[in-house]
Parts: sequence; structure tokens; C-alpha cells
Amino acid sequence: MNLITDWNSRLLEEIENRQDELLELCSALIRFPSENPPGDSRDISRFIIDYLKRAGIDTTVHETTETMWNLVSTLERADADKEERPANKKLIYCGHTDVVPAGDLERWDFDPFCGEVRDGYMLGRGASDMKGGLAGLIFATALLAELKVPLQGDLSLLIVPDEETGGHLGVPWVLDRGLAEGTAAVIAEPSGPLNPTIGQKGSCWFEFTVEGTPGHGSLSPVVGTSAIVKAAKGIEALQKLWDIKPDIPEEVQEIIRISKDYAVNREGAAPGSEQVFDHVTVNIGTIEGGTKVNVVADRCTVQVDSRVPFGVDYLAVMERANSLLLEAGIETTVKPFGFQGNANWTPPHEPIVADLVGAISEVSGEEAYGVLQWASSDARHFRKHGIPVLQYGPAELSTIHGFNEKAPVDQIIRCAKVYALTALKYLGAAQPAVHGQPDAAATP
Repeated sequence: MNLITDWNSRLLEEIENRQDELLELCSALIRFPSENPPGDSRDISRFIIDYLKRAGIDTTVHETTETMWNLVSTLERADADKEERPANKKLIYCGHTDVVPAGDLERWDFDPFCGEVRDGYMLGRGASDMKGGLAGLIFATALLAELKVPLQGDLSLLIVPDEETGGHLGVPWVLDRGLAEGTAAVIAEPSGPLNPTIGQKGSCWFEFTVEGTPGHGSLSPVVGTSAIVKAAKGIEALQKLWDIKPDIPEEVQEIIRISKDYAVNREGAAPGSEQVFDHVTVNIGTIEGGTKVNVVADRCTVQVDSRVPFGVDYLAVMERANSLLLEAGIETTVKPFGFQGNANWTPPHEPIVADLVGAISEVSGEEAYGVLQWASSDARHFRKHGIPVLQYGPAELSTIHGFNEKAPVDQIIRCAKVYALTALKYLGAAQPAVHGQPDAAATP
């Protein structure tokens, strides 16, 4: 008997037959307005803990603050297998409960926390980023427990409350303290249906403050020096960060080529978006300056979100930013905040990548392959700890962080199937005892 194939069929059949339960779980998660800021995860965390408890799974709560809870729930490998060999593989399934704020409710065509299904889509804030994927992880883990699948390794569900505002109280907080262990990880961040993301660009968030001389607004520019006008010159100068030439390592040149082709051919992709894979991007995120409309601004602070390709160090971006501002005649110093780090990836030959890509192809019947992501994510923290990781989740990519966020229902169901099969492929399942002999291990 091919036990792995047999469990594959059973898991796929169960998810197909119980897809309404999966979608209701997703709807329930969306109905919790877990916006960050403020970042209160208590209510949604209690719901998840209760849901897992009904499947026989206990959860450990690690509070980073009174309102932010990290949850760790582990399915340990089969008891018989424990007696035979030490645990070798430990898989972490990771998702975050926080979502970006819904913003102006008048600009939504539906209640952003409705969690309704219409015309083949799950509606609401977080449907794509990332409660659709989170529901799939929770559902797949609960199903593996309910069916008593004899996994040969540990499967841990790590659910964090903080990702959208930098994530410092989520994944890195847990990993740095050794509260979750893994030899591989999968994050349910949104991706293409056939293209998990196996690497991310680096990040270099920074800000600079410009000082001016106040004066009466009616006399500007004769009297006073506007900090806002000076900051505008700095903003223009910083656009030259795009011109930094990366020294792309040979080992990532092929995946960059593949990712560029994917960006060009992806439905709905912005024209020219493929260029960001080998350029430093510059987004002027916020500008705060002045005290009153009729007063010459005495101070202005600008925050910049820069994403860094392979072959460029984020510290070099900071240095270049300082130089550009000085060349523009602005005496200031850039200060880092938020996301900081270099581009990183998990090579396609890693077992977890091969297993998840194989699961996608098995479920979809189509060719799947990994690509790079031009944004950043919690994946960098796993790689910092030496844990191979990739991302795969359901999404309508064009709606992420925007109004009218939604996710295709068929992708939510597909991803849950992929999560279940990936756990089975990566961890394996124990063979049943034969003629009274101890269980032997079966590997996929």
C-alpha cells in the first residue's frame, strides 16, 4: 500500500467535501476587525484557540503585549514513530491575524468586515492579506489532527499578531526566544495561484528632517526659509536612488530572469513592473511639516520606503541617500526605522520548495514554479534563523491593501489542499504495523 498516496486522496476528498466549513472559517476571521494599528489580536486569537481546541489541538499563548498574542499549536509526530527514531523534520505553518486599516469606509462597495461570498469571491479586509491563507492553514492543520494522520515529524502552527506595521512583535519575537522550532516553514502570504514566492527584495526604510526659519506666510519667500520647500528638493534628489547599479550574484540571476518574465506575463501586472527586480525603488510615504497655513514651515520630516534588490546592500542605500541630500544642499542625516535588511531567498532545490511546488501541480494539474517578490515579509526572519521558507496563499493581488479587498473562493480551497499535501509530503507518514511488528517509516 502506498500510504502517502492514500492519505493524499483522503485529504483532498475531505477538503473538497467540507469546503463550506473552510469558507465559513475564513468569513469568521474576516469579521474580526483586527486592524493594525491599533493591533489588538485578543478576540480573533480566542476564536482560533477555541477552533483548534475542538479539533483536539492545544495552543500556547505568548503575549508580547497585553493586546498582542502569538499562538503556537503543534501536532507532534506519531507516537509509534517517536520510539523508532529522533525527530528530524519540523514544519512551521505561519500566518498573521493583523490587517491594514480599512480606511475611508465610504469608498468601499461593501462592509470591509462582512466576510461575505459573492460571485466567486470572499469579500473583506484581509481576504487576500492574509485571512484567506490563514484559514487554509488552520483548517488543514485541524483536519490532519481530526483524521489522526500519523505524521513522521512535528507540524507547528505559528499565528502572529504583528506583521503589517513591521512585525517586530510577531515572528522575530517568537523565533529569537526559541518559542517555535522548524527545519522548514511555509507562510500563507498572498501569491500567484501557481507561483509561490521563494525570495524577497530587501528593505531600507528611512526618514530625514529638514529645519527651516519661520516667518509670516504673507512674506514668503522674502522672509523665512520653508523647511517644506527644502524637503521637496530632497525628495527630488532621492529619486536618483533608482540609478544605483546592483552587482547581482550569479546564483540568483536565473531566478531574477524567471521573476521578470512572470511579472511581464502576469495578468493585471503594471506595465514595466519587472524593472523593480534589479532596481532600488523609492516611495515617499509620508510628509509632515509646518504648524499653520500662514506660517513659514520651520520643520519638515519625510519618511521613505525603499526596496533593495539582490546585489545592493541596504546600508549602501542609506549612504547614497545621505550623499544625494547633501548634494542638493540639504544638511540633514537620514535615520533608519521600520523594515531594514537585504534581499534574501530560499533556493528551488530545498525540499520544502520542491514539496510545495509539487503539491500545487498535483492539486491544479498545471506547472508551478517559484518566483521572487518585490515586497518584504516575515520570510526574512525565518531565513535569518536558518529556516528554509517560502510563501503561498490565495489572493486577488490587485486589491491587497486597497479598497474592496477580495480573494477568489477557488484559490482559498486550492491553497488549503496544497497546505495539507505539503505537510504530508515534507513530513511523511508512518506505515501501519504489520503482523505485530513495530511501525516502519514511509517517506514520500
